[in-house]
Amino acid sequence: MMNTTRWIRIALAGALVALLGACAHPINLEPKDLPERQESKLVAKKVAYVISDADRAKEVTSPGGGGDKVSYFPYRDMEKAIRSALRAVYTEVTGLKSGKEATGTDHSLVFTPTITTTSSSPSAFTWPPTKFTADLSCAVTDATGNAVTSVQAVGNGAAEFDEFKSDFSLSARRAVADAVAKLVEEIKRNDKLR
Repeated sequence: MMNTTRWIRIALAGALVALLGACAHPINLEPKDLPERQESKLVAKKVAYVISDADRAKEVTSPGGGGDKVSYFPYRDMEKAIRSALRAVYTEVTGLKSGKEATGTDHSLVFTPTITTTSSSPSAFTWPPTKFTADLSCAVTDATGNAVTSVQAVGNGAAEFDEFKSDFSLSARRAVADAVAKLVEEIKRNDKLR
């Protein structure tokens, strides 16, 4: 009987370890550093960006360190940064839930982002990712849905233990800040977006 009890305890302990190992640690991608808006350099256009409620609700799980995973909501977490990137270029920026909402409005351009992320860490002892990539691609249309162009910016972020011990999302925040800064430059370089 004692042997059976011991095996039950071992099995329960193993199940608990497996359950805890399967959990994903939540992080937030919202950067602290956002693109600056300089009123004198803005393009005099009214633009919109489209992020649907379904996109805002999308949760992504990707690798962290120590065999753990991290989870986050890329569209929800990055929306403020995307808006800030557009506000760094244009005089007026509006958020929409669908491209159809732009029909019949005076928006010159409508940006629809697609976000792809990756994360990783070689650490065997800590779960936060030490490397993070945020790929931000935007299809750009006019208000009637006709394609104008597309822009893409890929941001990379890295953080080591000494840096991220007070902010487990640091590599992700850095990647998003890098991506939106590059997005601003890509928009400014594109003649079709002026």
